Amino acid sequence: MQDSFDVTTLIFLALAVFVIWRLRSVLGQKTGAERSPFKPVDRSRTEPTASRKEGDNVVRLPGADRVAPQASAAGPAARDWRGIAEPGSPVARGLESVIEVEPSFDPREFIEGAKSAYEAIVIAFAKGDRKTLRALLSREVCEGFEREITEREGRRETVETTFVSLDKAEIVAVDVKNRVAQITVRFLSNLITATRNSDGAVIDGSAEAVVEVPDVWTFARTLGTRDPNWQLVATEAGA
Repeated sequence: MQDSFDVTTLIFLALAVFVIWRLRSVLGQKTGAERSPFKPVDRSRTEPTASRKEGDNVVRLPGADRVAPQASAAGPAARDWRGIAEPGSPVARGLESVIEVEPSFDPREFIEGAKSAYEAIVIAFAKGDRKTLRALLSREVCEGFEREITEREGRRETVETTFVSLDKAEIVAVDVKNRVAQITVRFLSNLITATRNSDGAVIDGSAEAVVEVPDVWTFARTLGTRDPNWQLVATEAGA
């Protein structure tokens, strides 16, 4: 019985040694095709773009410390702005002008911010929230908004606005002069809006109907400054 146990043990040991040898012979070999292990980005040191060799992987972090890519002898590389601007269009050239001054600018991030600002401004105007409006509007535009709010309050009217959806936000024009960028965005939203008198009766709009509202708004900002906020400087009804 003891001899049988010893033979079985020896057989298993021999198999284990063989398996380990085979694993080492396969896994221990390098073919040259392995990917290098992931290395965290060293935020304390930024290499100049000119020192990077062609083909290097570059991780570009959002923020003002983003390094602008250097143009090649054949000219700047075409940017992939599908859904933002057509290559060679006036909008694309305008965005290039913005990035020349402020390489950290990202059109997609700008559109997301513009959408948030659009909704915040529309709701603040309906509620008569002057504090929010002053933070997001230029002085001239804010004065116009506040004047309408004051007149509405004098008539003891209230506005109820509900956002149903924001279906479109597209950049339609970009202009840069003396480091001041102006970007015009066309919005297409669906709202439920109603104006009530002092008795609570609806005198304009509807408390139930969804209305498609096109707007064309222009945002402005001085590039290269620490203030990252864009302000609304012009509004007009869209077609």
